[in-house]
Amino acid sequence: MNPSLSTHVLIAGAGPTGLTLACDLARRGVACRIVDKALAHFAGSRGKGVQPRTLEVLDDLGVVDAAMAAGAPYPLIRAYDGAAVLGDWAMFERRAPAPDVPYPNLLLLGQWRTEEILRARLAEHGVHVELATELTGFEQDGDGVTATLVRAGETERVRAGYLVGADGGRSFVRRALGVGFQGETLEADRALVGDVRADGLDRERWHAWPKALGGPVALCPLPGTERFQILIPIHGDEAPELTVEAVERLFHERTGRSDVRLHDAGWLSLYRPSVRMVDRYRVGRVFLAGDAAHVHPAAGGQGLNTGVQDAYNLGWKLGQVLAGAPAALLDTYEEERLPVAAAMLGLTSRLHRRTAEGSPGEVRRGPETQQLDISYRGSSLARDVHGAPARVLAGDRAPDAPCHDAEGAPVRLFDVFRGPHFTLLAFGAAHGDTVARVNARYGPAVHARAVVQPGEPAGRRALVDTDRHARAGYDVGGDALVLVRPDGYIGWRASPGMLEQLEDFLRPLVG
Repeated sequence: MNPSLSTHVLIAGAGPTGLTLACDLARRGVACRIVDKALAHFAGSRGKGVQPRTLEVLDDLGVVDAAMAAGAPYPLIRAYDGAAVLGDWAMFERRAPAPDVPYPNLLLLGQWRTEEILRARLAEHGVHVELATELTGFEQDGDGVTATLVRAGETERVRAGYLVGADGGRSFVRRALGVGFQGETLEADRALVGDVRADGLDRERWHAWPKALGGPVALCPLPGTERFQILIPIHGDEAPELTVEAVERLFHERTGRSDVRLHDAGWLSLYRPSVRMVDRYRVGRVFLAGDAAHVHPAAGGQGLNTGVQDAYNLGWKLGQVLAGAPAALLDTYEEERLPVAAAMLGLTSRLHRRTAEGSPGEVRRGPETQQLDISYRGSSLARDVHGAPARVLAGDRAPDAPCHDAEGAPVRLFDVFRGPHFTLLAFGAAHGDTVARVNARYGPAVHARAVVQPGEPAGRRALVDTDRHARAGYDVGGDALVLVRPDGYIGWRASPGMLEQLEDFLRPLVG
């Protein structure tokens, strides 16, 4: 570390975005600090839907098993008119895991639990969230950022290489940078949201009253707890007390279900949906991520997930630059993520309108919300050297596939990708020497693996494509080289490809 620096990266905000970034940096050996002005860790459900692509990020970070164990599939939505059952609806069609998509369904998991899982992983790397620690100012120059932190009345000056504002929709970092936050707050669509216990309802379904006075009311069971997340629309000049007694009265009035008792609130809030985003993700050595850069209506479950993807995109780039790659690599963070955030903002706005105006069936979600189809095609970090046209191109998500190693033990591509490295998949006999040359040239930075068919010679590091799922997933017919970035996207693809072309692509990335 530069002796003038206190830390390489200072992260303001310890929600899912900040925690994901800290986990990614820490596993790369990057010195980082993560601070939050809150006195205690957030205890509510808030963003409760973990999308399939985010589950893949959690897989890479080594915590997907903990998330799957703590969460649950989304239940059917049971709609009522008062006490009369109108019917059951599925939010989406559940799919079975596939060779290329091991986590095909949305996971129901309260935000507090997601954060808890990420904090535990971060602690395994020796990094802990610094609570009650407020970022009150910063200045930057060509070599770093000098930040002022205040904790328990004491002031600390911190010198960091980079600062990341993951400090929410009211981001201090964004405001201090003077970055605009264009859009609107939908005051007419305010809602009371929180976590409560509800006696008189089963926990097998998401209970909804689409015809309730003032708009749809819902109670969603939260896995691993005895609570439900409640949502009640608030209109006009209404200013409900944030007490469980007031929430229960409002619920009874709106639904006509006085037989349901609400009590033991863990968290209550008045939610104001907003549609806003920045026009810049970076100012010098300071970056914005998550809600600090874009805020979404809750419909579609995109806000938390888009923030996690921001962090996952930024983390490996900071790591590479701090390891010696050119600083220009950091320009690609905004290049790749700003268009994605804009598209997600449009999607969530449409879903919000459909949900607010439609019947229970309008809550049904399709593949567009799962974030598996997000692509960085056209990015400066996505390059195709074409032989034959392919369905999967540079910039696309790298599919998973079940294979075997040379000894016959099962291994998935996601197992090979897991970690902070690039992965080169070498398909075909033409690349017999490529694997050895890449591993010798790049060491731990790039892991090269030959992908062979059953019966073909398999070296020690070869992957046997037992049922041709790897070739099918990557749409490879003959010889090809596919370079997978540390964030699980294809950076470079060539058919058949030459080592010199690969090295030309890697030169500004590996340093």
